[in-house]
Amino acid sequence: MAFAKLLLCFLFKLVPLLFVLHHGASAHGLKVGFYAKTCPRAEAVVKEIMVETLKVAPSLAGPLNRLHFHDCFVRGCEGSVLLNSPTGQAEKNAAPNSGLRGFQIIDKVKTALEKECPGVVSCADILAIVARDSVVAMSGPYWEVETGRRDGRVSNITEALQNLLSPLSNITVLKAGFARRGLSVKDLVVLSGGHTIGTSRCSAFGNRLYNFTGKGDTDPTLDPEYIEQLKLKCKTGDQNSHVEMDPGSFKIFDVNYYTLISKRRGLFQSDAALLDDAETRAYVLSHANTYGTSSFFKDFRVSMVNMGKIGALTGTEGEVRKVCTKKFVVDHLVRQIRYSEDGTVIKQKYFEDPGGTTFQSCEPHLREPNSIARYKPFEVLGSNVKSV
Repeated sequence: MAFAKLLLCFLFKLVPLLFVLHHGASAHGLKVGFYAKTCPRAEAVVKEIMVETLKVAPSLAGPLNRLHFHDCFVRGCEGSVLLNSPTGQAEKNAAPNSGLRGFQIIDKVKTALEKECPGVVSCADILAIVARDSVVAMSGPYWEVETGRRDGRVSNITEALQNLLSPLSNITVLKAGFARRGLSVKDLVVLSGGHTIGTSRCSAFGNRLYNFTGKGDTDPTLDPEYIEQLKLKCKTGDQNSHVEMDPGSFKIFDVNYYTLISKRRGLFQSDAALLDDAETRAYVLSHANTYGTSSFFKDFRVSMVNMGKIGALTGTEGEVRKVCTKKFVVDHLVRQIRYSEDGTVIKQKYFEDPGGTTFQSCEPHLREPNSIARYKPFEVLGSNVKSV
């Protein structure tokens, strides 16, 4: 009977986790310096690894930045893009995520942070901090990252397919996709500027070169000279070769991306689409030279903070994974029972063990009396906590 009641309470608490919103959230609980007391060197640890990594492999800056984007746009910024699936059904297994790289760097950062302060820093926050540090390493802007995110427990390939915006998207689809997540049109054109660093596989834009309308034609909105340059790198049927998204400065975070778009040299259809809306077009043209650098950097800081709030889990939601690719399975519960002076049970709380966070608080049986209440020792209800 006691076990049945415990299971019922657990299920009631679990249900909301299955309905994570796919749009913007207030993200109460996020703040700059969240780990100031619990893990004061958290960001320093991340920075050390990022500097070391990007010094050797600067081409990873773009992919590491995009991991945060691809995470936030599915279930929110809660680290679900990192989870593995034994059956290949996780977000990372979806076709739009097939080109993502840098997972091993996130694992390296997590391992270092677990040594520094075990069970404290979430994988979702690691993604946000790494994204910032990857931009800074490429001479881009610095911003204070709000932290305090918790990690989600669900990663679904179908949700990734349904929620990630395609590089083939037109401006209407792009604006609607950002709006659903609480982001503005300005956020859309500013965050698109992240394409100034990194590379893309030919599969993301090959149709623009060889078969745009199914008749073996090219995209008329793409500069013909640029098309010929791209064909030298992406032969017919080539899906996997990589091309610089911002030719000539793909390792430098700058405004050259907007310069290219203004010349009809945006690599993706979604890049070219920025010229099809009055607001996004105006932003592109006003930032298509070096005079727009300071303005773009300022806007990028703001938009990255805005994006980092999408669907963030905070407080007692979700968990803090010990391994970013594995979620916790809780089969070790500890119950804390609060008693009044006369021994009446007035409240029960259930905890993950060891050192977990309260994830279940059943309603008190009675109102707390005026008499001083006391806590009895923990009662172990299960075996252990493990990651899967």
